Amino acid sequence: MTRLLFVCSENRLRSPTAAAVFSAYDGVEAISAGTNADCETPVSGDLIEWADVILVMESSHRNKVARKFRPLLKDKKLAVLNIPDVFAYMDPVLVALLKARVPRYVRIG
Repeated sequence: MTRLLFVCSENRLRSPTAAAVFSAYDGVEAISAGTNADCETPVSGDLIEWADVILVMESSHRNKVARKFRPLLKDKKLAVLNIPDVFAYMDPVLVALLKARVPRYVRIG
């Protein structure tokens, strides 16, 4: 089982979409979190420890996660998907971008 943690700012659009899409794959558990104080589910040490791979939407998310959780990231893969905050939840273009970019960092399927 591969455990994926998707991180965006508010955990309302991009990362929940990613978690929904990749949770449908066999052998994948996916959850989402956000970096902002007002996000739905804040990224936490427990989530970082749970994940095999942490996939963030923007470089700013990587920087926040790395700064706050550096000791927990020692044996983790942390990658930036470079997906801007311009999409609605489950937007077909967002889903296509995720399906194109996530396999660069994780073997799926």
